[in-house]
Amino acid sequence: MEYGQFCPISKACEVLGEKWTILILRELLMGSTRFNELQRGLSLISPTLLSKRLDFLTAHGLVMKKKIPGQKGFEYFPTQSCMELLPIIQSMGEWGLRWATSSLTQKDYDIELLMLYLQRSIQVDKLPGKETVIRFNFTDVKKFPDWWLVVSGDKVDACTKDPGKDVDVYFTTTIKIMVEIWMGNTTYRQAQKDGVIKIVGNPQLTSNVTSWMANSVYADLRPASEI
Repeated sequence: MEYGQFCPISKACEVLGEKWTILILRELLMGSTRFNELQRGLSLISPTLLSKRLDFLTAHGLVMKKKIPGQKGFEYFPTQSCMELLPIIQSMGEWGLRWATSSLTQKDYDIELLMLYLQRSIQVDKLPGKETVIRFNFTDVKKFPDWWLVVSGDKVDACTKDPGKDVDVYFTTTIKIMVEIWMGNTTYRQAQKDGVIKIVGNPQLTSNVTSWMANSVYADLRPASEI
């Protein structure tokens, strides 16, 4: 896509303006490095299109593609030019929360994206012991309603099959309510009071969830309609 203009904004749009590109960069900047990790954060993108976009970004110097030692696949890393986009993408998120979230519909509540964000939000240094297991049951999900986050050391894995381990904390709620809490639109305490979420388990963990599973970086912002 070319605009035929010398304006720096138009030149930036030639690189960043294609569908999915900004979201691919979002995932790279949030730590995804492998193809399947990127797909998990972009569930509706086809593998062919993702591969095409990654090749394009690599050719334009935003992504560095490296062979995984001893394996067939590749890893993808943000370059310096990509890292400089971080505050811009964060500002886009702030604008989106203030001015675009009023258009959210049920289809926007992506369970895989939610669980990826919750996985990234775990603060492993705030959890006691060598392993912590958190189970989520989403009452409004037909396919894969149960999810587990298994924290071992500094590693957090997400799975939809019972890992066969003792569970420390159980969450029972809907996708929308969990998103509302994570985005800061309500609190765990208020949601429990309203009867829209149940949290059962070790009292040291259930009494203050946000001490070990952080909310969104945008949680303190409010939509423009509420200001």
